[in-house]
Amino acid sequence: MFASRIAAGIAAALPFAAAAHDPVPAPERSLGTVTVTGGQATSLPTEIPTTVEGISRAQIEQTINATDSEDAIKYLPSLLVRKRYTGDYNHAVLSTRASGTGNSARSMVYADGILLSNYLGNGAAFAPRWMLVAPEAIERVDVLYGPFSAAYPGNSAGAVVDFVTRMPRAFEAHARVGYTHQAFSLYATDGPFDGRQASASFGNRSGDWSWRLAASRGDAQGQPLTFATRLPAQGVAGSAGVPVTGAVPGSNRAGQDWSILGTGTQYRSVQDQLTARLAYEFSPTLRATYTAGWWRNVSEGRPETYLRDAAGHPVYAGAVNIAGRAYTLVPADFAASNEDLGHLMQGLSIKSHTHGVWDWEAAFSRYDYARDRLRAPAAAYPAAASGGAGRIVDMHGTGWTTMALKGTWRPDGRQGAHVVDMGLQRDAYALRTIENATADWLGGAPGARNQAFAGNTRLTSAYVQDTWRLAPGWKTVLGLRAERWNAFGGSTSNALVSVAQADRAETHVSPKLALAWQADERWVLKASAGRAVRMPTVSELYQGGVNAAGVLVNNDPDLRPERSWTGELTAERDLGDGLLRLTAFFERTKDALYSQTNVAISPNVTNIQNVEEIRTRGIELSHQAADVAIRGLDLSSSLTWTDSIIAKNTHFPASMGHWQPRIPRWRASAVATWKSSPQWSWTLAARYSGRQYSTLDNSDPNGFAYQGASRYFTVDARVRWQATKTVSAAFGIDNLNNYNYWNFHPYPQRTYSAELRYDL
Repeated sequence: MFASRIAAGIAAALPFAAAAHDPVPAPERSLGTVTVTGGQATSLPTEIPTTVEGISRAQIEQTINATDSEDAIKYLPSLLVRKRYTGDYNHAVLSTRASGTGNSARSMVYADGILLSNYLGNGAAFAPRWMLVAPEAIERVDVLYGPFSAAYPGNSAGAVVDFVTRMPRAFEAHARVGYTHQAFSLYATDGPFDGRQASASFGNRSGDWSWRLAASRGDAQGQPLTFATRLPAQGVAGSAGVPVTGAVPGSNRAGQDWSILGTGTQYRSVQDQLTARLAYEFSPTLRATYTAGWWRNVSEGRPETYLRDAAGHPVYAGAVNIAGRAYTLVPADFAASNEDLGHLMQGLSIKSHTHGVWDWEAAFSRYDYARDRLRAPAAAYPAAASGGAGRIVDMHGTGWTTMALKGTWRPDGRQGAHVVDMGLQRDAYALRTIENATADWLGGAPGARNQAFAGNTRLTSAYVQDTWRLAPGWKTVLGLRAERWNAFGGSTSNALVSVAQADRAETHVSPKLALAWQADERWVLKASAGRAVRMPTVSELYQGGVNAAGVLVNNDPDLRPERSWTGELTAERDLGDGLLRLTAFFERTKDALYSQTNVAISPNVTNIQNVEEIRTRGIELSHQAADVAIRGLDLSSSLTWTDSIIAKNTHFPASMGHWQPRIPRWRASAVATWKSSPQWSWTLAARYSGRQYSTLDNSDPNGFAYQGASRYFTVDARVRWQATKTVSAAFGIDNLNNYNYWNFHPYPQRTYSAELRYDL
């Protein structure tokens, strides 16, 4: 029984032993790489002898309280998704071994070969479009660590995440309802904050056609994410202003005393998702697949003041007096917002899979901001509750397009010594943002322009990669990627002036190398190295400002690309009941892109700049085992130590020798699942992350504060009951120990979840 489970787990390079009923055929495994011989294969290059981790559908169902698709990877080694609440659509960025949550452009996320990563910018506001994949639609998720495949651009420097969704072999129907309850308490805010989800999907296969249609709705209320604050130095001693009470004393991330005056950015979000997937088999070896996804989000962000006047009335604006110091509340302290977003994703691919001398694939995808409007008032809330002047930010016309033509050549046939992959790719990104004034922020028409940003980038690439079994027990992969990058059509505008940017073009070449040696039946040794060139995104180049004289401020259209060399050394041992992996990884990045203050010029300038060099080294330990100690008990764990240091930064010398932001020195995860019977499974999981910083000079030692980045230790639990063949239920608790931790915003506190599923 164990052999069948561990075989299915290895097939996807999984960190947990797969369940016995997983419909994944036994894999062919040698030299520490994996060839999946059946099932719905990942698009990742599984022949590359480097680190690949993943998780199957059955394991997600048994072990994870998954309310969003990104939850599927929460326990994989060295990964963190900055998810702040259920349905977090704009800040759930991915952090990897040497890239923090401020570097979203240094990882790649795909779903069925369609790019979900948002390379219109880099940072918290440019999260992958996770919401276009429902957790219950996932067949499995695989993660390739590092830029070791020539098939991917420099954004793969951290990791490549590949979601594979399920296609039916016969008629099937699924339905799920879920509920979450967060008992949140912080400063003067007390929850609860609840969420509801419902989804349904249908699919069938008839002859050469197969199809799947899915719809879902989520209605969630998140905890407060921002806070109005004042330092004592910002006030004036005296009796001026309206005396108020309710301010909560605290310390900011630098350890200075301040007062918390109230909350902001507390979202109530309603999200709808509709996806359709259609496949046609022209022959047993040629398939066409069309995928379409529509995502709609309507959300309200509302603030709440803690301040009360002598009569007990809430105070949101004007001059106030707190403990003998006078302050002036401005509209930005208690700002409101409404968002109405509708995004359309489409993808078409035609792929041959003969496993003969030649196979090929042609693929196209488009992600379109069909509707994207944010409305905000000029006045503080609640004075603006009934309308009034404000602004509208419209991103209609923004999006990205990918095209690829790929081929696989086996000159000596399927069992030959060489497998050569090659391809041509073109990825294009367009940013269109305009902010207009409006007489009525709730529903008024756009008026005069306040500011606007526009620009385009395009990456045209060609690659070739040879997987060569050079001798018995030895395999190497040699790859080369050539890229031509263009930035064009850039402009930055204010109300009166528009400044056009000069077009740019650059060419880069990135070599890749991997080597594996099967030392004996138990041991595999691997080494990988690769260069990654991460080009500046459209917003990094063009989204800044322009003054009345037509001079650019706060942006630099001449930013250099990030250039990284990454390597890893791995030893893997088959333990019989599981797998043990030890990996040492190294990265040196030149011209890393960060927002900082250039103190080498006068006056100082704060914007996105190049940091000359960051050096990272680390060790990652991963272990999986099945049927440990007692029958049905599966264990998984990982431990990562990282040393990531800013080695050179002449623009901001105070940062040299300090830790790279949002990269903790220690990270760990552990999952234990006991399948006590075919009907019941019980899971206990834990995650740990050590001390980290948000600033380049590490001047924020207090991570447990608004805008800080703290250590954390959280425990999760899940119980799943397969009541009948078609009906299952689950109950879970995330952050069981109610740890209060931060990543600029507060993370969720103890959250209860329950779900009921029907699967026909």
